[in-house]
Amino acid sequence: MLKILIAEDEEPIANLIRLNLTKAGYSCTCTYDGETAADRMEEEHFDLLLLDIMLPKISGYELMEYARTLELPVIFITAMGSTDHKVTGLKMGAEDYITKPFEIVELLARVETVLRRFNKIGKVIRILDVEIDLTSRTVLQNGKQVLLTLKEYELLLFFSRNPNIALYREVIYEQVWEKEYTGDSRTIDLHVQRLKKKLSWESHICAVYKIGYRLEVPS
Repeated sequence: MLKILIAEDEEPIANLIRLNLTKAGYSCTCTYDGETAADRMEEEHFDLLLLDIMLPKISGYELMEYARTLELPVIFITAMGSTDHKVTGLKMGAEDYITKPFEIVELLARVETVLRRFNKIGKVIRILDVEIDLTSRTVLQNGKQVLLTLKEYELLLFFSRNPNIALYREVIYEQVWEKEYTGDSRTIDLHVQRLKKKLSWESHICAVYKIGYRLEVPS
């Protein structure tokens, strides 16, 4: 299991990040000041550091320098959203820079992108009775191939990367169709119904009232 260190002094935000990353299958450790974060980085191996800039005791910029010596990839998560701050963070070697407030779905996508860049994520996703091969873009269910259209495949991939999370229709549309959502949910609903039928996942992909859909996966 991939291990992520969260260095964030606002405990509610840190705990929200930990909760959602844990649901997505990561092992997370929260620290609320820079000194403790540095100690944990010395004591154990992590695959990724999610780092706030304004930390007590040791700043995020100082921790960034230390993370570089450990070859630990870093994503800054901060309220400091000016272009100058972003440029500084990226020039220091951060892999990404996320400005608060942010959507959890966006954070999960960026975390996965960075981990894949460092070859820490395999090229096969296994969820429930399905195996998704990211290289060949094929889907196997109980060893048998399931033929999906491109959008059905991308929809399955999006659900699989965000298990047990209520996903808003507009987020699903903008992530899968890569267009601005105009409020017409018929396209989404049609593709979700087709995907559920092809995989016999009627009990797993559930409608969430006034929100959208959730892929329910046992803990």
